[in-house]
Amino acid sequence: MSLFSYKAKNLNNQLVEGEIDAISEDVVVSLLLEKSLSVISIKKQTAKDFENQMMGFLNRIKTKEKVIFFRQLSVMIDANLPIVKALRILVKQAGNKYFKAIISGIADEVDGGAKLSQAMALYPNVFSDFYTNIVGSGETSGRLSEVMSYLADQQEKDYDLQSKVKGAMIYPAFILSGLVIVGIVVMVFVVPQMTQMLRESGVKLPLMTRILLGTSDFFKDYWYVVVIGILSVLGGFWFTVNKTVSGRRIFDLFKIRVPVFGKIATYVYVVRITRSLNTLLKGGVPASKALRVVRRVVGNTVYDRMLEQAISDVDEGSSLADSIVANRYVPVLVSQMISVGEETGKLEEVLEKLTEFYGREIDNSVANLSVLIEPIIMIFLGIVVGGFVAAVIMPIWQLSAAF
Repeated sequence: MSLFSYKAKNLNNQLVEGEIDAISEDVVVSLLLEKSLSVISIKKQTAKDFENQMMGFLNRIKTKEKVIFFRQLSVMIDANLPIVKALRILVKQAGNKYFKAIISGIADEVDGGAKLSQAMALYPNVFSDFYTNIVGSGETSGRLSEVMSYLADQQEKDYDLQSKVKGAMIYPAFILSGLVIVGIVVMVFVVPQMTQMLRESGVKLPLMTRILLGTSDFFKDYWYVVVIGILSVLGGFWFTVNKTVSGRRIFDLFKIRVPVFGKIATYVYVVRITRSLNTLLKGGVPASKALRVVRRVVGNTVYDRMLEQAISDVDEGSSLADSIVANRYVPVLVSQMISVGEETGKLEEVLEKLTEFYGREIDNSVANLSVLIEPIIMIFLGIVVGGFVAAVIMPIWQLSAAF
């Protein structure tokens, strides 16, 4: 995937600028045409744009800040406050300088006659199609306050879900990182202090001790090889996953098929799809268009392909459930429930129930994972520490026994 910057015009002949992650320029053109934009220019970003990208990263807007933005704007609109005045108030309250500038820009556009959704679309890195489509449908239906309040609710739930999953990963990541750092320090600074004494003792060293001393010597003498090797592996992994289609697909498959974690990842993607689709449909976005928006926010090529096929099937008159049931990475319950929702005309209600159900499944899985990981880490630590102690103590014990 590469980052492309573009300039285009919308149906109102207004200039729209933004950035899109895509495989090629052709894909960018297709995505812009789906948004009813006329392409003026497309440019692939190069190393010259690195500083701007870093500034965007450092000034990135958190999900929680967006939740507060939508929540407060919803309350003020519900109180019959003009949108421009509400936005000006939010500019003063925003703590993030980058977000403050964006809200101010949106206020200027709306004050100049643009719709709120059109103004938000000028900042695609902050407000994706997901946001602008929902806000646009709220403007059309006259339910802007209600739609934005619901959007804030759903984004808050999504934020809580991400926090729970990340929280479950912090403890094992912290322990393993600490273990690696301590291991390197021991190999480079501690073991070499004992190496000469053990080798000059004349005692036949056990295999475990010889492996330990050899590893320590390698780290000490060829540390630069280790550093280059680690950076090369990480760099190669990043390039394969982010710059090649096949690498990205293999990694996305791995995420949903790896034991234990794969089930949680599958549930996370299912919740992301059902919650996003439900939010869009409740906001008044047509099903076919909603599926296209969800496809761009799902974040996994496996489910991206599933949604691509679903869009094609729905456009041809098939049901969404029939398209989804053929995918092995979607729980059977999802397709069955969606089928019932389509038959009864209660698809939005069914999607909400599915989101709640798999949200609880994620909570239970994360809780069980925390309970499971702790003893595994303790056993692993015991084996590593025990092996190190044995490798050091055994030759010292043999040496003392010889005297």
